[in-house]
Amino acid sequence: MSKLGMGMMRLPLLDENDFTNIDYEQVNQMVDAYMDAGFNHFDTAYVYHEGAGEDAFKKCVVERYPRESFKIATKLPLFVITEESQLEPLFAEQLKNCGVEYFDYYMLHNVSGFTETAWKNVDLYSFIQKKKEEGFIKHIGLSTHGDAEFLEEILFEHPELEFVLLQINYIDWEDEGIESRKCFEVARKYGKQVMIMEPYKGGFLADVPEEAEKIMKEYNPDRSVVSWAMRFVANLDACVVLTGASNLEQLENNINEFKNADPLNDEEYEILDKVSEIINSNITVDCTKCRYCVDTCSEEIDIAKIFDLYNKHKMLEQDDWTQFGNAYLNYSKLPDVGIASDCIECENCIEECPQQINIPEVLKDVAKTFETEIYGFTQ
Repeated sequence: MSKLGMGMMRLPLLDENDFTNIDYEQVNQMVDAYMDAGFNHFDTAYVYHEGAGEDAFKKCVVERYPRESFKIATKLPLFVITEESQLEPLFAEQLKNCGVEYFDYYMLHNVSGFTETAWKNVDLYSFIQKKKEEGFIKHIGLSTHGDAEFLEEILFEHPELEFVLLQINYIDWEDEGIESRKCFEVARKYGKQVMIMEPYKGGFLADVPEEAEKIMKEYNPDRSVVSWAMRFVANLDACVVLTGASNLEQLENNINEFKNADPLNDEEYEILDKVSEIINSNITVDCTKCRYCVDTCSEEIDIAKIFDLYNKHKMLEQDDWTQFGNAYLNYSKLPDVGIASDCIECENCIEECPQQINIPEVLKDVAKTFETEIYGFTQ
């Protein structure tokens, strides 16, 4: 069995429209529940919560627990790097943000075509290897949403890497675009430890279509929908399974499901194949709500929020009013926010999207659905 990691990408908020306004009191409760359950691996990043993520880790973990009681993983933000002179001050800033003298796990963040400006023009690998030799990092690795061939090229060229963080879940396992299984096998081929992210695919696998849930419940009415996703990843040969939680209840459910994640049998794998087909036929936008696109949007469009509402609206298969369309209307009335039709098609968001979504094109469909066909409103 792998370990359960606490991902800190989607922490609870005091204001759902301000991702820096973190509910620290509830995060403290979550950290305590997680540590009391016997786990201690925290994962954050420089860009999480629009720059407040690492500081949240410091406040809720470092300032409340002894250093030897936890492990911290964070990431070098390739999105902002254009030259080598940025590396030292940025790394020093991250140590300060997190309030630690060293990182247990440090990785290059999303090594893929979207960040090639950094890894092609700057010797990132030598930098993190140097920091390891100096004692500021215990283990070096990378996260990637690239395909298996891309990953193999990296691991062949950089044997110094010790681990990889991969997007793995049952719906992406055989996906021809994401290639979770193939990437996993490449990592094992090169003897690298695997950390797993997105086991619930941004929440998709926690809220599956009714048809899919019915199949699961008919087989085992006592198993939750989430348990199927957790059991799939928890029994892979990985070192850490990262799960994000937006409140204490979700975290407690993650802990409970992980501790009861017995292996799937052959019949259950067949059921997951059927469930995957159903989910894929119902997903309109393959967005995991990572929010990297939001940080680059000059028009202040909360793309992740809008896509979430759009997906849920489409799953109801209704052409008129839904609660999700109404939520979009409410969102549009907020001050200083962009709506789907505000997109100027600069395509900066496409470069940041790990799922390779043509965001401007989808925003046109969102605007047509919510703004023209249903409400016919203007901001």
